[in-house]
Amino acid sequence: MSYLEDLTKDLYDYKPPLTRENDFDEFWSETISQTKAVHLNPERIRYDFPINSVDVYEISYNGFDDTKIYGWLILPAAKSSEKLPCLIHYHGFSGDRGHPSDFLAWAMMGVAVISVDCREQGGKTGNSAKYSYSTAMNVMCKGIYDKREYYLRQMYMDALKAIDFACEQPEIDSSKIILEGGSQGGGLVMAMCALDSRPILGMADVPTYSNLQVRVENSTGSFSSVFDYLKHYPERVESTFENLSYFDTMNMAENIKCPVYVSVGLKDPVCPALQYFATYNRIMSPKQIEFYPFNGHEGGSILHHEKKMRYLKSFLNNLR
Repeated sequence: MSYLEDLTKDLYDYKPPLTRENDFDEFWSETISQTKAVHLNPERIRYDFPINSVDVYEISYNGFDDTKIYGWLILPAAKSSEKLPCLIHYHGFSGDRGHPSDFLAWAMMGVAVISVDCREQGGKTGNSAKYSYSTAMNVMCKGIYDKREYYLRQMYMDALKAIDFACEQPEIDSSKIILEGGSQGGGLVMAMCALDSRPILGMADVPTYSNLQVRVENSTGSFSSVFDYLKHYPERVESTFENLSYFDTMNMAENIKCPVYVSVGLKDPVCPALQYFATYNRIMSPKQIEFYPFNGHEGGSILHHEKKMRYLKSFLNNLR
């Protein structure tokens, strides 16, 4: 047995009991129906970008509610009679849609790119949602007392409507939607691949939103705020864990039908690999994972980015 095989063998055995409530599927069916009822109101405005090989647009659309979600659309400038595959990028916690130059490598591969803000984090996008009670913690605690008001419900559906936006663009082939992101973005990739049938590939790095009860118990990453919340409201432990269960990707994983290409850092203290394997071990579709045994939450960084490019090139070539 190799060093890496010995190091990771226990991960493949990790399959904690699911925490799905009986109305899990009904909740998400109702949520998606409610989301689809909100008019997308898509907009794109040409952005003055100094590189002529791409066309860049600032975009916006209505998310789960009337919150306007901002992002970028980057298109290869070379005209083709064929519509383009589209990669949708979801960013990490407290980040934003980034800059067009962050995504040039994908565009140079002949792929359209959409990158969107997560509401009320580090970008231009605000939050129009109404909450019954306030919390003093970060957004991971907003609405946590009610699964229908919870922040992750809103953010998950904003991410789903990014797929809606992509499918409405005349340059994009709606049958070739690829999702990509790291940390929070990786968690969104997993959730969207489970909740939406349109993605044909998910590429997720150091993903979060898996095995959430343990994440809270261990006070890791953004869920340290939920840990602190429960210090103040110990009487809400049971209801909080029940509400979180609806957003836990391990409870969704069996619904993933497309291939997934994933990476984890085995020294990651923010989104521990073990907690992600509660999701990974339940994915029944084709899957592949890359391990970085001495890396933390940075994962494989630029080295892995190139691996993803090679993987995507091969994947798209096989579609032809």
